[in-house]
Amino acid sequence: MRYQLSHLTRYGYQRSIANSYNLTCLRPLDLPWQQLLNYRLTVEPGPCTEYSHLDYFGNSRQLLHVLAPHQQLEVRVEAELSVSPRLLASQLADGASLLQACDSRAVSDVKVALCRQASRNIPHLPATGMLWQQIYRPDLSMLQNVARLNQLIYEEFQYDPEFSTVVTPIADVLAHQRGVCQDFAQLAISCLRSQGLAARYVSGYLETRPPPGQPRLQGADASHAWFAVYDPVLGWVDFDPTNNVLADVQHLTLAFGRDYADVVPLKGVLQGSGEHLLEVAVDVLALD
Repeated sequence: MRYQLSHLTRYGYQRSIANSYNLTCLRPLDLPWQQLLNYRLTVEPGPCTEYSHLDYFGNSRQLLHVLAPHQQLEVRVEAELSVSPRLLASQLADGASLLQACDSRAVSDVKVALCRQASRNIPHLPATGMLWQQIYRPDLSMLQNVARLNQLIYEEFQYDPEFSTVVTPIADVLAHQRGVCQDFAQLAISCLRSQGLAARYVSGYLETRPPPGQPRLQGADASHAWFAVYDPVLGWVDFDPTNNVLADVQHLTLAFGRDYADVVPLKGVLQGSGEHLLEVAVDVLALD
């Protein structure tokens, strides 16, 4: 499946600001099941300095320095990707078939170990260990138990975009049993790490399709998040607790990290004062 991706971030400032330094994490990854065919990043006003590098997890970063005074900053990404089918949920019971769904590239022991430890947004919580015990069955494989966790979060937690922000603690999500995709991914990761399993946060996009007969709304899509658990034989296996599925052809992968803090799409510092307004518009269009 081929997709056209557009991601616009616009900051409007109450007063003119200058010396804006921004770090992006907006370039989709090249993976065994995903190829980045075209990519363009445009910034208005144009930066005086631009520097690209790969971070520790292999994500592409760009440092942008906008020196000229400005009251609006626009960062736009346009990309075209080809995404191949991965694993169907019905195949989960067959361990051999998981090979087509996993990122089985060589992974350093250090990176796996980092994804077992607590991180900035995902502390070790006794309550998430108890949540794992609710679904755990010793007669099932690790991946089958993870699928049960995926299903529990989908069924017991309410999707509520008004409840949380990017800094809402996992304990609050667990207490109120509501949140958004970022919250559900980090909650699942906390459960897995409580058992000594390596799990990482995955940021990306999800193609959304309108109901039959309804027009597709441009810009109606949004950034998405899910998690991956590490299997020593198969590699990383991706689960989406927001939709109770394994990541497949509709999931466009952007970046990997220990939690959301590692893969913030755009962050920075500036010289100035006053309030600001943030607008984000994401559009994922299937070309096939």
